[in-house]
Amino acid sequence: MEKIILTAEGKKELEQRLNVLKNELIPQVVQRIKVAREQGDLSENAEYTAARDEQAKLEGEKQDIENKLKFGEVIASGSKGDIVDVGSKLKYLDMEEKEEYTFTIVGTAEADLTKGKISNESPLGQALVGKKVGDVCVVNAPKGGSYKVKILEILG
Repeated sequence: MEKIILTAEGKKELEQRLNVLKNELIPQVVQRIKVAREQGDLSENAEYTAARDEQAKLEGEKQDIENKLKFGEVIASGSKGDIVDVGSKLKYLDMEEKEEYTFTIVGTAEADLTKGKISNESPLGQALVGKKVGDVCVVNAPKGGSYKVKILEILG
């Protein structure tokens, strides 16, 4: 199995989500299935089918989280000195767009752009890991081409 890198914060978030799945969401959907079964003919029972589909989705998510927690390796959060590493929160300047961005570099298991977390294996993550404040990095875009970013600050 491929190595799964987690930050301490990421592990905590996964544990919290697993707790919600096990103690709230899955029991609720099991109850919905029970109620739907009591309505009779299951072949034409849309509520039963929808609840079973939701149960399968939630059980899949639960299993995925359990695997990440079982096989995940928690890394020390933050940078090692002034070097960008997994767990580092940093600010950079996109030199082409002239825009500043702040995000945290995490393992692929917890990457989520909506939460400001990018994977260390993404093109941007790969370009930044191992660099320091002031470095200009070339990011190779997945669809070809490249762009430059400058590390402005390592926030932790």
